[in-house]
Amino acid sequence: MSKMIHSMIRVRDEHRSLAFYETALGLTVRDRYAMDGFTLIYLRDAEGTFELELTVNDDQPEPYALGNGYGHLAVSVDALGDEHARLEAAGLKPTTLKSLDHEGETLAQFFFLTDPDGYKIEVLQRGGRYL
Repeated sequence: MSKMIHSMIRVRDEHRSLAFYETALGLTVRDRYAMDGFTLIYLRDAEGTFELELTVNDDQPEPYALGNGYGHLAVSVDALGDEHARLEAAGLKPTTLKSLDHEGETLAQFFFLTDPDGYKIEVLQRGGRYL
């Protein structure tokens, strides 16, 4: 049986990205490996073992083209409204709170953030299938 262990995104500015992910999601550096031409940085939250790998290529002067295939990362929180207010106060510009209904039932309550490189992050109210 397989186990999900990480997702990787390419970022241009290590310090800006680290500050964003720590402020927004509470992710901290688990490991950092400087290689010839690039650096791998593994971030983890306090609750789990799944990691976000940031790859910083030394020779990337312009922003990455995200294309139309990337969707988003997703995280769940205990108090969506409180988290939205905290991120707004931190100047991270979350989108408005939204609700997704299916067959008369609320499936999800959420908002989105955008990281410094343009990657979308969905923040969901913890519960139901979104634990």
